Amino acid sequence: MCEAIDVISQEFGLTEDERKELLPSGQQEVFFNRVGWARTYMKKAGLLDTTRHGYFKITERGLAVLKENPPKIDVHFLEQYEEFRQFRTLRHKKPDREGLEEDQAAEVTPEEALETAYQRLRDGLANDLIQQIRSSPPSLFEKLVVELLVKMGYGGSRQDAGKAIGSSGDEGIDGIIKEDRLGLDIIYIQAKRWENTVGRPEIQKFAGALQGQRARKGIFITTSSFSKEAYDYASRIDSKIVLIDGERLAQFMIDHNLGVSSTATYEIKKIDSDYFTEE
Repeated sequence: MCEAIDVISQEFGLTEDERKELLPSGQQEVFFNRVGWARTYMKKAGLLDTTRHGYFKITERGLAVLKENPPKIDVHFLEQYEEFRQFRTLRHKKPDREGLEEDQAAEVTPEEALETAYQRLRDGLANDLIQQIRSSPPSLFEKLVVELLVKMGYGGSRQDAGKAIGSSGDEGIDGIIKEDRLGLDIIYIQAKRWENTVGRPEIQKFAGALQGQRARKGIFITTSSFSKEAYDYASRIDSKIVLIDGERLAQFMIDHNLGVSSTATYEIKKIDSDYFTEE
């Protein structure tokens, strides 16, 4: 399989970055996934046959197809074979991908369809989280930021973090938190529950506050977004300032199960080829 992937990638002139592009879950390369399903589709159509785990060869039917020299072998081409049509019937319904024609949707692998749907759900949840935060009391936002940082490994315990960060009473929090459980370094924090874009002047003020505290590291969290100038300024100063906008904040909350709960879990399984391999 790996050898086939190398040959095919060279045939299509794929770059290293194109080969390494991952599915949304980050668990598998897109190209590896597609080659795997192309092999499965051709096996179901009788064009390929598996000789042993990780190895396959072309069949007599496959050789006959090559002699025909078709312009391309896709789903519609394979549907001329009864075995493949039966396989397609047993599979779940074709994925419904917004903005794609039926021909394109038919070429989406099951993993891509599932992960695309998952990403849509996640993006929708992130948007709902930000709207919920903006409509909640300032005190809840303060609590949320503290709990998120603790879940991410900062501040030691929840009690330590609560003491380290104090409310400023302006719909945000300003304070310090331990970088690790031992308190080897501290991080200065500013959090703003805003709707307007945070610009460079706000980051400059924050950088000045860092210098006043003799702090080297800072985190600026907002429920809105940062301007390009704000990002440029933060990247050029000596102090290390991490900018977390509303979208990134929501994604962190989802990753660390803060303010969200699971409604369903799906476990993806595959055949254990080793189990069926004779010693």
